[in-house]
Amino acid sequence: MEITIKGDKEFDDVPSLKSKALRINLNENIYGTFAEIGAGQETARHFFRAGGASGTIAKAMSAYDKDFSDAIYGAEDDGRYVTEARLRKMLTHEMELMEQRITRDKHPNKIFFTYANTVATIDFAKQYKGHGWVGIKYQVEENKGYNEIILHVRFKETDARLQQETLGVLGTNLIYGAFYKYNEPKKLLRYLYDHLDKDQLEIDTINFSGPVFKNVDNRLMSLQLVKNGMTDAVMFGPDGTNVLPAKVFYKKNVLALRGSFRPVTKVNMEMYEKSYDMFIKENRVNPKNTIVVFEITLSNLRAEGEIDEQDFIDRADLLCSLGQSVMISNFQEYYKVVEYFSKYTKARMGLAMGVSNLVDIFDEKYYRHLSGGILEAFGKLFFKDLKVYLYPMLNPDTGELINSENLKVYPRMKELYKFFKYNGKVSDINEYDSSIMNIFSRQILQMISEGDHGWEDMVPEGTADLIKDYRLFGYTRKPLTLKTRKKINK
Repeated sequence: MEITIKGDKEFDDVPSLKSKALRINLNENIYGTFAEIGAGQETARHFFRAGGASGTIAKAMSAYDKDFSDAIYGAEDDGRYVTEARLRKMLTHEMELMEQRITRDKHPNKIFFTYANTVATIDFAKQYKGHGWVGIKYQVEENKGYNEIILHVRFKETDARLQQETLGVLGTNLIYGAFYKYNEPKKLLRYLYDHLDKDQLEIDTINFSGPVFKNVDNRLMSLQLVKNGMTDAVMFGPDGTNVLPAKVFYKKNVLALRGSFRPVTKVNMEMYEKSYDMFIKENRVNPKNTIVVFEITLSNLRAEGEIDEQDFIDRADLLCSLGQSVMISNFQEYYKVVEYFSKYTKARMGLAMGVSNLVDIFDEKYYRHLSGGILEAFGKLFFKDLKVYLYPMLNPDTGELINSENLKVYPRMKELYKFFKYNGKVSDINEYDSSIMNIFSRQILQMISEGDHGWEDMVPEGTADLIKDYRLFGYTRKPLTLKTRKKINK
């Protein structure tokens, strides 16, 4: 029997936790199990207290002891317990038990679910605030395929009891949303924070899968996390799947490139290739332990006003097709990006950028909100083991090549710039193709939108075909005019 949505009001009238749990409990078709490790039976508690739980809860359990846990779910290769792999094992195992023990003949109208979490709350020394994986595997129709919602959370509170309570609220919201808002995943995402504050909890990764989510692009769901202020940054790999930034950056050397990539150009790729070649030759940089990330800021996505989701997906598709990992962040200033990476790694970091970006870094107006101004920002930026790899530019008026030696920063910043420049924090990319230095994304985008030809040579190999085949960035095929044909033939 399909779960239908009736009578739900919008966010100005948020149902209480008790009413959410009770609505699930009173639905005679919903039946499932709870498996919670690391923070008590906090989610199950809401459903037990609401009343009517005997018709909903088949089992609630917690295998706290590691040996018991391994005996039930199997040991992990890395010996860790708070991982996505562990959560998926829990969901699979518990659902298999449901199918084995609750016969369909006896309960033909039941729709099964398994809710699970594996969590580490704050430690006694209060050095690690805690994090966890939370998920639900469930049906919306009897005898139909299973759907999954899996997310990763980071706790911000500094008390274990408060973190446990927060987890219970989140779990209740997730189960309720899974059944009653599955056809509106963006709203489901926002419902996760019902009765919660963003100062309590950060959700930095989420993935939807299964029949009811077949049309959901998880990259767009990641974008919503940043857009809604649920996290500062999200990331997806070359295959387009959402990945946990903490896992990707953990103890890695990180090289980051920021840009609009609208679309990605030959200049972008040359900047990446040349800076990477320089980065891996640095001391204490191991190529096998290095991650490269192309970063797009939320402010960049909003450059044209409201975020155009299709435009965002077009950029992401091209970067992924080139084998790159993409990060969407809410960091306008570079020092915040470095601070973010520093949460997960103490290894050497690099930033590849153009001359105009470096000049902007030395503009005081971006740091007026800091009590220590630009000096505080630079302390955070260059205190870490960081180096900037600078791609030169041609002066549009004189044709002069501008690099770290002759770029002009604001007069008051000259000495500060010299300090960092001559202390080896800025390195010029000296190997470059001067024939492509005047290629800009905005120029290519205008040519595509106007149906002009010639932009194909300005993007990496294979990229033009993708733009044309999938009609990215509003591409529409325009026949060559006689004048254009003569120009090409020449």
